[in-house]
Amino acid sequence: MDLKQLAYFVRVAELGSFTRAAVALKVAQPALSRQVRLLEVELRQNLLVRNGRGATPTEAGQVLLAHGRGILHQVERAREELDRVRGSLAGRVAVGLPPSIARALTVPLTRAFREQMPQAQLSISENLSTAMQDQLLHGGLDIAVLYDARPMPGLDVQRLLDQSLLLVGRRPPGLQEDPPPAPLSLAEVARLPLVIPSRPNAIRMYVESEMAGVGCTPRVALEIDGVSAMLDLVADGAGFAILSRNAVIRSINPSAYTLREIVSPPLQIPVFTAVSALRRATLTQQATLELIRKTGEALLRG
Repeated sequence: MDLKQLAYFVRVAELGSFTRAAVALKVAQPALSRQVRLLEVELRQNLLVRNGRGATPTEAGQVLLAHGRGILHQVERAREELDRVRGSLAGRVAVGLPPSIARALTVPLTRAFREQMPQAQLSISENLSTAMQDQLLHGGLDIAVLYDARPMPGLDVQRLLDQSLLLVGRRPPGLQEDPPPAPLSLAEVARLPLVIPSRPNAIRMYVESEMAGVGCTPRVALEIDGVSAMLDLVADGAGFAILSRNAVIRSINPSAYTLREIVSPPLQIPVFTAVSALRRATLTQQATLELIRKTGEALLRG
């Protein structure tokens, strides 16, 4: 299997169009189509359904797309290994972050990365912790920050910090920020209408587990996957959210919300860094992991 053909196929499948893929790859469209067709002939499978609106992967194409992304990522890692031999901080590092952490970490991490490794490339994606664990195992990510991670074969998981979760409510009109609202027990929080992510979101699973420990279950008003959408619904009076302080203060209008401490017990969700235990990290990946630890310690604890 030719790596160039595989790269061409992956780009067409991702962009859904031979035309857009040809522009992105800076190749002529007939040459691109020919290479993808040669790949189909070799594999004896139709990989793409071609129509007037573009191209979509067949069932076989979806299988090859999943493998192809990992293969191409590993080829890039091999190039990075050669750079490591030269002692160069170069190559591409793929980092996965949960959405609430990405709000706090993306900008300062990117800034520090550019300053310290100007010859390297940083790719940041947002996803659920469970999905990122699979991406680490299959080579789609080099480093991930995970909520409440469990030991897993093939992953090297290190505790980064414990992050406080607070009750987020709508600030009534005219209410001053001081004094802060009184803390609530976790049992009291369980009786409030909650705007909460759907399972298997790690924060949702953690909150349910902690509530079960005090003999209660959450009163779920709405299940919403997305920090911005959750905060919009809280501001609209749909209920309360359970989020980190950083997720709120980095929102568009943080003054629209009240933050209340949760006690008896407090919610302190553990945050971990994770890398593959099956692949040796490049020098650039090691430096990036250290940047994540330093930046995370400074920004995520509160």
